[in-house]
Amino acid sequence: MKMLGLRPLEIFLLQFILYMALWLWNDYLASLISLVFGAIFLFIFLLSLILEWIERSKVPRAYFILMLLSVLAPALAAICYLYLFQGVSWLE
Repeated sequence: MKMLGLRPLEIFLLQFILYMALWLWNDYLASLISLVFGAIFLFIFLLSLILEWIERSKVPRAYFILMLLSVLAPALAAICYLYLFQGVSWLE
């Protein structure tokens, strides 16, 4: 299952690298962007699942996988950063 010529794992890794680079550059901005983008993707993912459950559509399964990975990438990058650096500098 390929989307845009990339496999889902490759898309996830690209997102994770971008979020991690943002976390390393500016942890305050990264925390805001991770929260906002993660929440938006989560809302879209849950809404899509509910609508798919109500009425079946022709949306490919790859869409749901991509949405789920888009929720997990910022969360995992934040968890890795917080584990490695024992917190964020803007809270000190």
